[in-house]
Amino acid sequence: MPEDWIGRYLARIGYHGTLDPSVATLRALQERHMLSVPFENLDIHWKRPIVVDGDRFFEKVVVARRGGFCYELNGLFAALLQALHFDVSLLSARVRRKDGGFGTPFDHMAVLVRVGESSRWLVDVGFGDSFMQPLNLDARLEQHDAAGVYRIVPGEEWQMQLRKDGEWEPQFAFTLDAHPLQDFAAMCDFQQFSPESHFTKKRVCSIATETGRVTLTGSKLIITRDGEKTEIPVEPEDWDEVLLETFGIARP
Repeated sequence: MPEDWIGRYLARIGYHGTLDPSVATLRALQERHMLSVPFENLDIHWKRPIVVDGDRFFEKVVVARRGGFCYELNGLFAALLQALHFDVSLLSARVRRKDGGFGTPFDHMAVLVRVGESSRWLVDVGFGDSFMQPLNLDARLEQHDAAGVYRIVPGEEWQMQLRKDGEWEPQFAFTLDAHPLQDFAAMCDFQQFSPESHFTKKRVCSIATETGRVTLTGSKLIITRDGEKTEIPVEPEDWDEVLLETFGIARP
């Protein structure tokens, strides 16, 4: 990432803290990103191809002040962390299916960050409604976060799990093998073009807030504040107006 891009990226997410490659910096950067950049798949429904390319990610997220999905958001965030001298690896993850089991490799991108000699953290700004701060990869206890209670389960494939209604629910499985960005290109194409992809079936734009989350999807705007959900109906002809007013995103 060019030097002048770093300042523009940090301004985009409203980060004004230290830049030393520490756990505290990592936590603050992920939280600011989650509060500033929406998770959205709008380009898929606007028939604008998503290309796995760092320059394209920067142009969309920072310059155009848009959001994106996992390959874009985590790919770009990983580049920022590398520019700030963090030890970063891109991980292939398989998202849990509603009918049980997990999807195919590379259907989600997560990020592994090593801080110091023995501190390892799972970082993710591209999974939508998910953990706001990095999860300690080597902590076997539950980890409390503003978005919920999580844990990491090691194994041949590791799992990131969320506690829901008293039960642990896997969110995605992943390996610790590092991959270059282009390894995710084929699945990025599948996610945006295949009729079997859930991203092609429903448009969504969602962002974390200090008190919860705001999500525009289907025919409703969902506002979660301090655990309480409010759903506001949105007619199809009003979708673009609500998107602009709520997220500052205009249809190209």
